[in-house]
Amino acid sequence: MAKGIIGKKIGMTQVFVDNKKLLPVTVIEAGPCVVTQIKDDNRDGYSAVQLGFGDIKKKKVNKAAKGHFKSGKSDPKRYLAEFKVENIADYKLGQLVSADLFAAGDKTDITGTSKGKGFQGVVKRWGFAGGPGGHGSHFNRAPGSIGNCASPGKVQKGKKMPGQCGDVRITVKNLEIVKVDKENNIILIKGSVPGSRGGLLFIRESR
Repeated sequence: MAKGIIGKKIGMTQVFVDNKKLLPVTVIEAGPCVVTQIKDDNRDGYSAVQLGFGDIKKKKVNKAAKGHFKSGKSDPKRYLAEFKVENIADYKLGQLVSADLFAAGDKTDITGTSKGKGFQGVVKRWGFAGGPGGHGSHFNRAPGSIGNCASPGKVQKGKKMPGQCGDVRITVKNLEIVKVDKENNIILIKGSVPGSRGGLLFIRESR
């Protein structure tokens, strides 16, 4: 069974492991999530479960969403996400999925939205070296030549140029779980994960 849960990034800290080694870790509030929908091969063409995370006031939910949550035997949730599973018999509507779904030592793939940094030049966005730093140089942080000559006479697709930096969906794979706090639904992940504090994260078991 593939494991997955929705979480929220709390921040970063550091912990000591058994061999007195200091590790940087990311603190994630993982769940509790509730199963709001179950999809099977016969009806939907694939096996998956839909999880809901984060409470929301009922007055902020439209009629269609209220009906969806009612059929899923759940209170309205702010976020919904699907996770493909091998055996849907392990789940039932209204079931709670908590941080104890994982254990220390598990490898996970974590998806989040990176920090948005607005419109940036090629030096910050792509790490270009730039030109000479002298006062007489007119080529400091410019991108330089971007096109071809007469043939084909256009800028090739995919050329690295200034533009929006960050604010994209990123998945970091094979991140190790250092510790799981079942009572508080907290997971400590070794290293950093995408996004800012309070950002939404999707935690899946690595394949």
